[in-house]
Amino acid sequence: MTAVEVVVSAKARPVAPPGFDERFPLLYAAAAGTAWRILGDREDAADVAQEAVARAVARWSRVGEDPVAWTVTVATRLALDGLRRRRRDARRFAELSGGFAEAAGERGSDAALDLRRALRALPRRQREVVVLRYLADLTEADVAAVLGISQGAVKSAASRGAAALRAHLTPEGEQR
Repeated sequence: MTAVEVVVSAKARPVAPPGFDERFPLLYAAAAGTAWRILGDREDAADVAQEAVARAVARWSRVGEDPVAWTVTVATRLALDGLRRRRRDARRFAELSGGFAEAAGERGSDAALDLRRALRALPRRQREVVVLRYLADLTEADVAAVLGISQGAVKSAASRGAAALRAHLTPEGEQR
């Protein structure tokens, strides 16, 4: 094999950077879990996780000391973009269909639907913080880094969001 053939065959087969193969399962699981909690759909979450991990491998030298946090940040942003796109498309579809498709996207158990509705009722920042803090199980520092806000803002939004969820999800007459 000539030197040219070696170079061409090396370019044809992508090689994962050092350390990536060992971390891939953790990166993918963290990205998929976060995306699923935001989107509520496993297939969409898998797509987001694949994109986030692909971006991580492409930028491996710039990912830094904590590739999991970097990948979760990317997955969060991609999932939120997907959620915005899905809502925009649903509004357009509802406008075109005369409102008959209002319940078309809802599926799952009553409790899951109630939680999704309660999360949708929260202001955007509170919803993002609650999902990342309690559903994705990130630390306050990680949530602050992902969203680019202070830890105090995370604490405040988490407290207010959790209180609003409790109020929405607790049946009337029950103790809170």
